[in-house]
Amino acid sequence: MNNEDTPTALSILVYSSNRDVRAQVVTALGRRPAADLPEVVISETATEPATVAAMDAGGFDLAILDGEAYPGGMGMSRALKDEIYNCPPILVLTGRPQDAWLATWSRADAVVPRPLSPFDLARAAAELLRRRVEAAPSS
Repeated sequence: MNNEDTPTALSILVYSSNRDVRAQVVTALGRRPAADLPEVVISETATEPATVAAMDAGGFDLAILDGEAYPGGMGMSRALKDEIYNCPPILVLTGRPQDAWLATWSRADAVVPRPLSPFDLARAAAELLRRRVEAAPSS
């Protein structure tokens, strides 16, 4: 990857019905989740219809879905993976580390358990974003 191939900003969608969870995620990611990545632009949704509409519209490099939200991000993850061609990577937030096996069912690309560690969340998001950037076709 060279500078000509690197996007100027990466777009992340954060879904949770809980505004505090969305704020924790936004704070953990900051302006860029890793020094080697471009800055991020974060969009937030609080409902399933808004999340599905945003994902259908496209343009996201990563979606972070709250598995404990109502409705849950795990079911949404599975549906989005089934319905969106070339679906961006999805990171699911689980209620506890023991719930990671459920994320396998959801087809999530990564899982971060609660309590949310800003370091773990930023690291997982950065890894998925790197893969997305590296897989993007050159213009």
